[in-house]
Amino acid sequence: MGIFTRLTDIINANINAVLDKAEDPEKIVRLMIQEMEDTLVEVRSAAAKAIADKKERTRALTYLDQESLDWEQKAELALSRGREDLAKAALVEKSRVAARAEALQKDLQAVNEHLQKLNEDISKLQAKLGDAKDRQRALTMRHKAAQTQLKARSQIHDSRIDEVLHRFEHAERKIDRVESEAEALDMGRNKTLSDEIMELERGDEINRELDALKAKVSGGDSKAKKAGKE
Repeated sequence: MGIFTRLTDIINANINAVLDKAEDPEKIVRLMIQEMEDTLVEVRSAAAKAIADKKERTRALTYLDQESLDWEQKAELALSRGREDLAKAALVEKSRVAARAEALQKDLQAVNEHLQKLNEDISKLQAKLGDAKDRQRALTMRHKAAQTQLKARSQIHDSRIDEVLHRFEHAERKIDRVESEAEALDMGRNKTLSDEIMELERGDEINRELDALKAKVSGGDSKAKKAGKE
């Protein structure tokens, strides 16, 4: 595919329509940006060559204008010296130079038109490239946000977290039973000094058991989190 065929396709391309048909929008945008940047380099290279051609033709026209003036002056000189034949020959050369200048002027006009078209194409391509880069940034941000959201929801619905919570609930129920048994023993009788001391000891025992259960559950929680990270 030639550079100008690619350029026309890119300029006329609807980025939204291309992305709608793409299975991997991020990949398509990257490819489009790469294609646009490569084409932009080629178009700028073509513009540089056209500018060089314009300068070359402009210099040639200046030279031909001077040459035409020289032949006219020679014709005048020959005519002033009575050499009408030489004057006529000089005018013939002047006419040939004028014909070359006219053809070169047409070439220069074509080069100018080509340069103007290239300038318009570069402007359009740069606009398309800017749009594509904006969409690339937006897609990248959306992709990262979606990945973060997916990870968070996966953690929320992780069965291992539910298992840890279930262990906490089981520990709480066990402690409730122990406390209830202690309270039931005290029902219907007054507490003696020995009872109060035993209650303190039992309370210490319950606290130790509670601490042990907390340590056990916390250890299970840490293992679950570590497994989740792996």
